[in-house]
Amino acid sequence: MRKPRDIDAELRSLADRAKTLKGRRISQLGELVAATGADALDLETLAGALLSAVGEPQASVREDWRRRGATFFRERSRAHRPGRAAGGDGGGAAQDPRDPPPG
Repeated sequence: MRKPRDIDAELRSLADRAKTLKGRRISQLGELVAATGADALDLETLAGALLSAVGEPQASVREDWRRRGATFFRERSRAHRPGRAAGGDGGGAAQDPRDPPPG
């Protein structure tokens, strides 16, 4: 005979897991703001920039931003690899993340 499932306990467990994941996501977003230097912006400017990004209708502009973000993370991971200098592998200077997108 199968053991009956405790649906309430499973739902509580899932809710706890969702709460943990949401907290981790919020923490990571804060770390991202600091890592990009955006923490130097006042809150209104940062909020306005994020709202502009969310409302950007041109897919090509969003793709440019995505590429810049991917480059940012790639270069950060290179700088944090053991045995590498903090400046990366000399593959070129990283563009300041606060500069406007090219184009």
